[in-house]
Amino acid sequence: MKVGFIGLGVMGRPMALHLQRAGHELHVWARRPASAAGLPATLHATPAELGRACEVVFTVITSSADVEAVALGPDGLIAGMAPGTVLVDCSTIAPDVARRIADELGRKGIAMLDAPVSGGAQGAIDATLAIMAGGDAAVLEKVRPLLDCLGKRIVHVGPNGAGQVAKACNQMIMVAAIQAAAEAMHLARAAGVDCGKVRDALAGGSAGSRVLDVMGKRMVERDFAAGIEARLHHKDFGLVLEAARKSGVPVPLTAAVAQQLNSLMAQDWGSDDTASLLRVLEVNS
Repeated sequence: MKVGFIGLGVMGRPMALHLQRAGHELHVWARRPASAAGLPATLHATPAELGRACEVVFTVITSSADVEAVALGPDGLIAGMAPGTVLVDCSTIAPDVARRIADELGRKGIAMLDAPVSGGAQGAIDATLAIMAGGDAAVLEKVRPLLDCLGKRIVHVGPNGAGQVAKACNQMIMVAAIQAAAEAMHLARAAGVDCGKVRDALAGGSAGSRVLDVMGKRMVERDFAAGIEARLHHKDFGLVLEAARKSGVPVPLTAAVAQQLNSLMAQDWGSDDTASLLRVLEVNS
């Protein structure tokens, strides 16, 4: 297929390469053309131009406003994509924005899936991402062979916006677990106990988890170089709290973790890993 890709960052670049290596013809647009350097792809001048060349376009970009501009702006995908083509947005954005974009594209006969991903940079590199899809089930089946190049678990959650709701739930659980691991490591150190041995002991019991394995290891080794930058989790928690506000749903634990992320940002650690929640506890002790 002729496949477009927009968003060639730490997640997007390896995802785009998987599609190209699977035999698909890769087309890209980049706000910073240098990010497309070395890719075996056709580079386009605008999203509209890319859209005209492709059957399916993937986007993996940061904010709701960015996705909306790329999809619906004057030189956006909507100006180039033909009826029957598909936009697969793998970004993490607000559910209501995903629904609005899908509605606007739908008026032009363009289908959309909101299909955020989980698994981090390593999952993108290994093509083991979890993909949470919102949109029409028939559209998902149409692009499933492409998604199979990117992930191991692909779940149709519901209509447009449902994928983003699932991603919000994912972020709530994951970052709360990072905060819990940070508090455990901080308590162990304060009590004079070896954090590495505590982590090893916990990993074999009911507290064992991928978060404890990966983030706990980072905390023990004090390796705060970004896997996924903490600022992105801070952004995601803003989306979660706004979605909860609109739904009238109490999320007390999430709200408390959001305050810790605010503190992390105030320390100028947004470009570091979210394991830096440990450092937030240390500076506030």
